[in-house]
Amino acid sequence: MPEILKKEEDISLQLSTFRKQIKALEGKISLLENSRKDQLSIAIVSGDMDKILAAMVISLAAAAMDTRVKLFFSFWSLSALRDRNKKAAGKNFISKMFGIMLPRGKGKLKLSKMNMAGMGSMMIKSLMKKQGVMSLEQMFGQAAELGIEITVCEMSMNLMGFKKEEMIDYPDLRYAGAATFVADAGESSIQLFI
Repeated sequence: MPEILKKEEDISLQLSTFRKQIKALEGKISLLENSRKDQLSIAIVSGDMDKILAAMVISLAAAAMDTRVKLFFSFWSLSALRDRNKKAAGKNFISKMFGIMLPRGKGKLKLSKMNMAGMGSMMIKSLMKKQGVMSLEQMFGQAAELGIEITVCEMSMNLMGFKKEEMIDYPDLRYAGAATFVADAGESSIQLFI
């Protein structure tokens, strides 16, 4: 009889241990299930018109499906965020040179392939208009209406000599570093790099 009681105690102890382990695993599963949001994070580094178009088309599609969208513009893509009508004072020589060499705004971006001395961009814009595709300017307007967030990489902006006062007016525009993108991407169910 004492052996049976001992076995019952062992089984009871094992069951209790298993229940604790199952409860701990359920907690971990719950954390994993809730760790990713219905959110799209895109790092955009290219300043090519077609790549920014692709990023905006994907962003608008996701936002239209009620997915939260966060765009991180860095390096050459900053050209798309420069307002063609704004200028910033107090720039050094290198900053002025970047300002001259790089496109000022969405309308001046070049295609990554077959730019043909500017003809490629003109042809794509003409085709988009004929086929009823929104222009980049319209896409940014739609993005603002849908609440798409745009983060400007401060490090890239500083390296290239751009200033906040020459960037576009956009309701959800913020300035931050790469760590902000990494944090956003870490909680996003979808991450892209363009």
